[in-house]
Amino acid sequence: MSAALKAIPPIEPLAHSLEATVALPKPLIIAFIRKEVHAWRERMLEGESADRETIEADISKKLTAFSRSRLQPVINGTGVLIHTNLGRSPLGKSAASALESIATGYSNLEFNLIDGTRGKRAGYLETALACLVQSEAATAVNNCAAALVLILRHLCSPERNEVIVSRSELVEIGGGFRVPEILETSGAKLVEVGATNKTHLEDYARAITPRTALVLKVHRSNFYIEGFTAEPEMAEIAELCRAQQIPLVEDLGSGAIMDTDQLAPIDHEPTPQETLKNGADLICFSGDKLLGGPQSGIIAGRADLVAGVKKEPFFRAVRCDKLILTVLQECIDEYLRTQAKPTETDIPNIKALALSTEQLQQRAAHWIQSLYSCKAQCRVVESMATTGGGTMPRSQIPSLAIQIQAAEISTNQLAKQLRTGDPAVVGYIQDKQLHLDLRSIFDWQDPLVIQRIKDIL
Repeated sequence: MSAALKAIPPIEPLAHSLEATVALPKPLIIAFIRKEVHAWRERMLEGESADRETIEADISKKLTAFSRSRLQPVINGTGVLIHTNLGRSPLGKSAASALESIATGYSNLEFNLIDGTRGKRAGYLETALACLVQSEAATAVNNCAAALVLILRHLCSPERNEVIVSRSELVEIGGGFRVPEILETSGAKLVEVGATNKTHLEDYARAITPRTALVLKVHRSNFYIEGFTAEPEMAEIAELCRAQQIPLVEDLGSGAIMDTDQLAPIDHEPTPQETLKNGADLICFSGDKLLGGPQSGIIAGRADLVAGVKKEPFFRAVRCDKLILTVLQECIDEYLRTQAKPTETDIPNIKALALSTEQLQQRAAHWIQSLYSCKAQCRVVESMATTGGGTMPRSQIPSLAIQIQAAEISTNQLAKQLRTGDPAVVGYIQDKQLHLDLRSIFDWQDPLVIQRIKDIL
């Protein structure tokens, strides 16, 4: 062994010394260290030099960062209610409790407790979903993209595979996936109509041929177009489709069940109920955005079309497991219980949207009083929260934030210490000062964040 390689630390002793610093299984720690030691050996054989202390410190730092990448709770002080990077919509207490009950035991997933025979999977959920969105039938799969692919696979055939979409609706959703690519995956042929800013009813009418499988509307939930624009009403397109005996489908994306403009001073987001009433034959939308449930995709509409979608062989590949079904079931039940009084709901996102300024002011006053003795300048400032999650891009909800400027550490250091502590707290930096928006922090989390700030400062 060369003199340089003698600086490479032995794996087992290093693993033993680092085991107390990270809460990871020892086999995982050893595997991680072995990979890093191998990388250091390669670097040193290529001429790089380092002593053992430097190598051990580097591996320790990387192991700590790796351990922090485990899925863990985060307190969201960003003011973005459906924060994609922070897990999108949080679940209500009743849904979380039901999840624990089902996850830690057996369930009647496909068992009829009355007859003692094989039961229908998701029978209750599908009935409740149809009741909520006021459709003939409904079902659920593991995400909205899968829901759209299933619908396209069912309605398209080799003889009729053309799907008409307005150019203004060829959107890109999260992760770089685009509507044209989803159509291609399902075997459909895209037929673009209209222009980016204007699409007329005549554009749809001229595009219809014997090979047309359906007309697809895609709700622009993550961007908006203003200015010299025009598009036909949903009811007008529905009338055209009925006359031509072509299904009309809309991907609503965001999944707003309640009237958003009645919850907060923001725009009205189209609901599934409205879209179906205006003539759509099938709709799909996300379960983990404005609906506030788990990652899932909802399909609703005509009973014959929903039944056909469920018979697709691909349906089994994207169906929901018992955990998603449980949480979604509880979420839908909660909506049905509290439709008349949305402010009494257990669904966190709905509660956050409906928070009044007075409620936020009371909490803010408590924060300032509690942080009075800290070595920092803390004050309440007006802020603008957003729905986020690729929904309602113009939604700006008046809110309040706690602005913190520490006396002895930089703003970046304070933000990092909050992010890397337990619990992790994520805020945002504006005007070189840390801000924690109270609308996205649950009231029961206030004492936790206040104590974390005290511990740091």
